[in-house]
Amino acid sequence: MESFFAYGYEQRALAGALLVGLSCGLLGPLLVLRNMALLGDALSHSVLPGIVVGFLIAGYSLPAFFIGAVIAGVVSALLITWLQRNARARPDASIGTVFSFMFALGIIGISWLTRQQGVHLDLKDFLFGNVLGVGPEDLQLMALLTGATTACVTIFYRQWAFSTFLPLVAQSAGLRTGVLHYALLLLLALVVVSALQSVGVILVIALLVTPASTALLIARRLPHVLAWSAGLGMLSAALGLWLALLGNLPPGPMMTVVAFGFYLLAVLLAPGKGMLSRRRGRATTKK
Repeated sequence: MESFFAYGYEQRALAGALLVGLSCGLLGPLLVLRNMALLGDALSHSVLPGIVVGFLIAGYSLPAFFIGAVIAGVVSALLITWLQRNARARPDASIGTVFSFMFALGIIGISWLTRQQGVHLDLKDFLFGNVLGVGPEDLQLMALLTGATTACVTIFYRQWAFSTFLPLVAQSAGLRTGVLHYALLLLLALVVVSALQSVGVILVIALLVTPASTALLIARRLPHVLAWSAGLGMLSAALGLWLALLGNLPPGPMMTVVAFGFYLLAVLLAPGKGMLSRRRGRATTKK
């Protein structure tokens, strides 16, 4: 293990993978429990036009990419909500329509930029990530976004939990559920941007949903679910990176495969909810 992380770029890649696993793992359970997994997928695809606009304004600048991606994510979330409320579109239809449109705009924009003289933008890096290319500035931004995610989940944990499990009661109690919803969308946009360099816009949904789904099979209380999800997210990212280096494979997809492997283990072996545990329970009941 030490021989694989002996170089600076490998150490930065490992640190970046751990940060992304932590931020996605913390936010993922809230999205899954609020039935927002598809919306997370939509926002992850919708940030590409913001990256194009950021590049046109400031060139290859991480802060410009960050600001543009966040704005594009928020605009997409607002557009999806507007379609649902005013056009009476079904939630899945409005989400699919908006994210397909934004994703197509982003691909067109990046493809156009790459044909310009002196421009070096690789669409593949934005789609699937390039964690081995994480630089010191990238790592600082990822650490800042992960710290902001951790702080927000800690500070607003009670409000989000209340509005997740008892939305009508929370609204009647005076809790501003709409504000909490949009705050969660903004936080989701931040997490997507932080994962952009590591796993890309296509695979970020895997780290948001898969560790959370695994944790929901293992733990019963929400604090334990968050802890398990964050731990599994970090473990999946680190182990996936190591296996990718070992086999000369793409790191982002390998992280996704590892996370799914943990999910399958939980499906089989989780106490009380796993297939084997349920079979033992049925056998005991018959006896």
